[in-house]
Amino acid sequence: MAASNPDNGHPMGKKMIYTLLVVALGIAAALAYPIVKVKLSVSVIHPEPRFLPASSEEALRGHVHALSVAIGSRSIGEYGKLQEAERYIRTFLDAQGIPFELQGYDHEGKRYNNIVVTLAGSSRPGDTVLVGAHYDTVQGTPGADDNASAVAVLLELCRDLKEYRPGRTLKMVFFTLEEPPSFMTPAMGSYVYAAQAKERGENIAGMISLEMVGYFSDTEGSQAFPIPGMHWLYPDRGNFIGVIGNVQSRGLTLAVAEALRAGSDIPVEHLVALPIVPGVGLSDHGPFWKMGYPAVMVTDTAFYRNPNYHTAGDTIETLRFDRMSQLVRGMVHVMEYLTMVKG
Repeated sequence: MAASNPDNGHPMGKKMIYTLLVVALGIAAALAYPIVKVKLSVSVIHPEPRFLPASSEEALRGHVHALSVAIGSRSIGEYGKLQEAERYIRTFLDAQGIPFELQGYDHEGKRYNNIVVTLAGSSRPGDTVLVGAHYDTVQGTPGADDNASAVAVLLELCRDLKEYRPGRTLKMVFFTLEEPPSFMTPAMGSYVYAAQAKERGENIAGMISLEMVGYFSDTEGSQAFPIPGMHWLYPDRGNFIGVIGNVQSRGLTLAVAEALRAGSDIPVEHLVALPIVPGVGLSDHGPFWKMGYPAVMVTDTAFYRNPNYHTAGDTIETLRFDRMSQLVRGMVHVMEYLTMVKG
């Protein structure tokens, strides 16, 4: 028997370590590259706000109270409550004289509806810009931030823009069944819309998902991030609104972020990242990515900031309606900018 040499495995061990290190650095670079690239990008547009919305903090508070306090938890497991939320949205739109259509579908023996408000484009009606928010909750939660805050903002967008005549068609959609157990399944209202849009050949130039937009904090360290080191590029105070897109939606991400900044006083940060970055695809924009459409999420960053995420503590008292009102102003300008046809 030959004597063993303790150094025989050493070069191979070093090679394996180097290989793993290179792979780890490669993954880190793939994750970080789009983040750094978009963070350092030069502005591509310089929009100037023209349309002045009339929405108020009181109106936003009223919507959130109706959904999160008067109705409360409105999940797939509480069908009657979910229908109450749908009726609230429809009643408001009717009272404002805003026409809408129902995109209904059946799931597990029950009927569910997306509510679609359409402002037909004057010069490019075949091009669609879509903004949406889901009106359901996780069972047992009042869902003030998730997602009554976004529904309130979308309702006020409908009110402020009801006389607006866009160049491209503008659709404002209230989605049903975003939350588990429907989440990331074909039962999602946004999945139904995106799949049918793809089937009928609808040209969606850009989709914006409003997802949790009411929780803000000026406390140092109140903002967390999905990747270590992002605090070097972004604020550690959760006092901004985020615009999140994938690499294919980079142009839309920049446009939405800059239009928000131009149209409001709310701080805005933007992020372009790969879908594998935790949290970036977790809302109604996800199905639109799946169908190949450019889409972004406008958000307060959810569980990276709000400690009440998916709990009974997600109540109206935790929201900042002054900043939500600023967001409405900014989103009105985003809609104006994206639906405008130049030349």
